[in-house]
This record gives sequence, C-alpha cells and structure tokens, in this order.
Amino acid sequence: MISLFCVRGRGKSLKTQILQCGRHQLDISRAQVMGILNVTPDSFSDGGKLYADTELSLDKAVTGAAEMVAAGASIIDVGGESTRPGAEPVSLAEELDRVIPVVERLNRELDVVVSVDTSSPEVITEAAAVGGGLINDVRALGKPGALAAAAATDLPVCLMHMQGSPATMQNAPTYDDVLEDVTAFLSQRVRDCEQAGIAKDRLILDPGFGFGKTVEHNLRLLNNLDALHALGVPLLIGTSRKSMIDHVLHRPVDKRLAGSLATVAVAVMQGAQILRVHDVAETVDVVRMTEAIRNEAVVTP
Repeated sequence: MISLFCVRGRGKSLKTQILQCGRHQLDISRAQVMGILNVTPDSFSDGGKLYADTELSLDKAVTGAAEMVAAGASIIDVGGESTRPGAEPVSLAEELDRVIPVVERLNRELDVVVSVDTSSPEVITEAAAVGGGLINDVRALGKPGALAAAAATDLPVCLMHMQGSPATMQNAPTYDDVLEDVTAFLSQRVRDCEQAGIAKDRLILDPGFGFGKTVEHNLRLLNNLDALHALGVPLLIGTSRKSMIDHVLHRPVDKRLAGSLATVAVAVMQGAQILRVHDVAETVDVVRMTEAIRNEAVVTP
C-alpha cells in the first residue's frame, strides 16, 4: 500500500496518494466518484430497480454498473442490506446470495474497483475472495469478527459513524457536540483497526450523514470536514439524495439532484477524496469543476 497522504483543505492539492484496492490502484489525490449499486429490494432511493419480479437480475446489475463506469465512476459500491432509517436486517444467507455473484461478475467484466457495503465478516471474506477491492462498513467493523475478517483481506476499509442501528438511528439522535463526538468515535476506531492489524494507510473515514443525525448535525459536519481531515485519513462523503436535502429544499427523493450536487461541491472544496452517489455523470462534472476552482488549474483526466 503506497500512502502519501497529506491534509487537503481549502487550497491546492498536494502529493499523490495511491490506495491499493486489490488488483486496482486508486489515485485519491483527485476526488473519485463511487457509484451506488444497491442489490436490495428496499433501499430508500433505488430499491428493487435491479429486480425482475422478485429475483435479482445479475445482467441488470452489470449493465447498471457499466453505465456508471462509462459516466466516470472509478468505484462501484455493492450493497445487499438496506440501511435506510427503520430498515430491518437481512439474514446472512440472503446477503451472501445478493452480493457475492454481483461482485464476482463485476470483477470479471469491468475494469473498476468493486466496493462491498457490508458489516458481516462472512461477506467481507467471501467478497474479497471473488475480487472485491474495498470494504465499506456502516458499522465501522463493529460486528463480532469483522475486524479480524477485514484485517485478513489486506483491502482498504471505510469506517462510518452511526449512532444506534438503522432500525432506530433517527429516533431523536442527540450529541453533546456532533463534530467532537463523531471525530472521537472515528479516531478510536482507527486505533482499534491498527491494533487489529489494519494499517492506517488502508483506512477511509465516513462521518455518516443521515445515520443517527438531525439535519443540523449533518450541516455542521459537512461545513467542518477539516476536523476529520486532522485525523490524517482520507474521507468518503455520502450525502446523495438524503433527507437532509428534503429538510432544506422540500424535495422528494427523485428531485434531489441539485441539492446533492451542492453538497458534493462543498465536500470537494474541503478536500473530500471519495463521493458516494447515485447520479454519477452529473457528479463527475461537479467534482472536476470544483477541483479546478480549488486548485486554480485544469487537470486532464
């Protein structure tokens, strides 16, 4: 793993940083776009669109991922368990059945980093075995066995902050100070990972927008990403189509593109390295334009 990380707040970009994601190298000295591929029937924005009747269509999944890659996504994030507010967990067998065949097909047919959105150690292990390149865990490797499973893969891991569980997280979340509390939690998880054998240069942090947070909490976090950059770990930002946009703009899920893109621009201006989104083509344009403004230079892709 080559890591030349340095904090990139407002201002010009600095050294190149390469993240080794299985057989792929990901240059996160430039912001990278992660396309969301939910292989679930019940995700908040796009649940069920990859299903034919009640069966997941592998062909639809591959086609959807290929379209996002063509639009500029360098990572495809495959998730088999909905983590929307109020969501109930799925069985391990169901998650494996949804996720592993998709990861295997994408790794075989597309030249892209395949990320696996999971908290289950068994899914982590199986996904790595069929070509997964990144682990993206909303529970920050908190499930029993997840730390050891992730360490054994030698893959990068994204640790997210969540207060509570998906079933309860939006039931009146409270903090003494959301910025301090989220930073403290993620800092401790970085230490836990290092003790478990996961080097710091394999880690990515996600403040967890919408996961046990009010709109005010989300806005404070988004406006203060420098506090998280101070931990010395790359940042993943996932605000796409989330309810914080509805609270500000009063838009339904399918009308939140403009609000989502505004949050992307703010995050990139503050040096976020990975943007997890539904609308890849539009996001890529916003990312590249914002980077040009921030760096005061045009960089050829």
